Amino acid sequence: MNTLTFDNQFVKQLPADKVEENYPRQVQGACYSWVKPKHMQAPAMVAYSTEAAELLGLTEQDCQSREFLNVFSGNQQLDDMQAYATCYGGHQFGNWAGQLGDGRAINLGEIVNNQGQRWAIQLKGAGATPYSRTADGLAVLRSSIREFLCSEAMYHLGVPTTRALSLVTTGEQVVRDVMYDGNPAPELGAVVCRLAPSFTRFGHFQYYAQQESGLLKQFVDYTIKTDFPHLLKADAELGKEIYLKWFQEICDTTCDMIVGWMRVGFVHGVMNTDNMSILGLTIDYGPYGWLESYNPNWTPNTTDSQHHRYAFGEQPKIAHWNLYQLANALYSLIDEVEPLEKILNGYAEKYHGQWNVMMLQKLGFSQALGDEDNELIQSLFAFFAEHETDMTLFFRDLIHIESKNIGDAISTLKSSFYAEEMGDKAKALLEAWLEKYQQRQAQDAISSEERKALMQRVNPKYVLRNYLAQQAIEKAEQGDNSMVHELMMVLKKPYDEQPEHEHLAQKRPDWAKHKVGCSMLSCSS
Repeated sequence: MNTLTFDNQFVKQLPADKVEENYPRQVQGACYSWVKPKHMQAPAMVAYSTEAAELLGLTEQDCQSREFLNVFSGNQQLDDMQAYATCYGGHQFGNWAGQLGDGRAINLGEIVNNQGQRWAIQLKGAGATPYSRTADGLAVLRSSIREFLCSEAMYHLGVPTTRALSLVTTGEQVVRDVMYDGNPAPELGAVVCRLAPSFTRFGHFQYYAQQESGLLKQFVDYTIKTDFPHLLKADAELGKEIYLKWFQEICDTTCDMIVGWMRVGFVHGVMNTDNMSILGLTIDYGPYGWLESYNPNWTPNTTDSQHHRYAFGEQPKIAHWNLYQLANALYSLIDEVEPLEKILNGYAEKYHGQWNVMMLQKLGFSQALGDEDNELIQSLFAFFAEHETDMTLFFRDLIHIESKNIGDAISTLKSSFYAEEMGDKAKALLEAWLEKYQQRQAQDAISSEERKALMQRVNPKYVLRNYLAQQAIEKAEQGDNSMVHELMMVLKKPYDEQPEHEHLAQKRPDWAKHKVGCSMLSCSS
């Protein structure tokens, strides 16, 4: 643990809040406030990620030490750690919310590992900060398990994400109203330690743009120098040209992330601008969910149940909207509308192109044929709309269709269907689609073996299904962490068959369809 080299450029280069007391307040002219994590009564390890630990140069022995537990529960600070919470704002559900900030996150500092990579270390659920408003800054085991497992699952799926180092219980009770229905109850408290090269959000720039102290330019310049040094030319001054290249990269990486979400069926659930990473990383795993039966209008978030603003199919459009809000915040540094609009318009074109490539790969095609492919994809979605189908299982089963006989092909896909019987309309749609699909396969240049390998690389067999996460939570709340560990192990190889874990690659059971935690979640954590 003592080998960690802290660099802490954020607090070295940016202005601090002049008030040092920890109480809720509006903060102006500063990027962060000094805070200390709450001392927890009896921290106990639930799980840690050896892969995330390696990013910091920590060993298995380090992770199993008492010092590791104390540090990453917030009970002990290492030499050179400097704990702080950052100040930002954001649009929440389309409305400007003003100051938000790290209300439940406390940064311990930044380390530079042996490969020269910078990693910011952050505790989630370690106590109140000046940005906690009326909340306590704590987190419960339920939401912490979901964040820990999903962060690492997304990494192994190949989707850009923040990482999770450790998950500990605190030995304390935290009162939460799970469904916001007037029934608060005590739950087990927990702390997740998460890692990212930077936790900077769109909302940082939005909030600083509203201040007159030059804070926006100072923060933009710091961000580019620290997190985007490849954009800098030797001895070149930061200015409009570099700002535009930087904004272009933000749009590109955001697009990459959203395509990744759509490929694996992930629904973030709360794509507010304060939950958008400047590095194009999936951040803030709150009321997220995984598409089981394919439904582009599905949202896991109870707060969004009326308008479905953040539903699965809306995510590309919302990312675009969020990028517009970031562009508005950066406008004063560019002072020209046209170049920003050009980059923003390019996002839509880039997303459409990447999404098409992604969908063709899921179907096992190595090259595009234009309108014919679009019709094939849309007719598949028409079938999904007619007959409840598990998205993950369908694309995985599609790999294993061997026979040209349509009846045999449907039998191969049967495990992905939620209803035992298929109506005449759905059957006709599927039969017509399979015929077109087989014709399209014959037009592609790759062999059957190459097609299967391609499909297996992009169509996971194992994802963190909502009901599996809930089962792991319920066991852990009773002191049994075995399912957390089992899911961790299996989700490290989501594209492998792993026949001994076949029970974790099954469609949602009937009991989970409307169960809290399996179908809908609140922001309560």
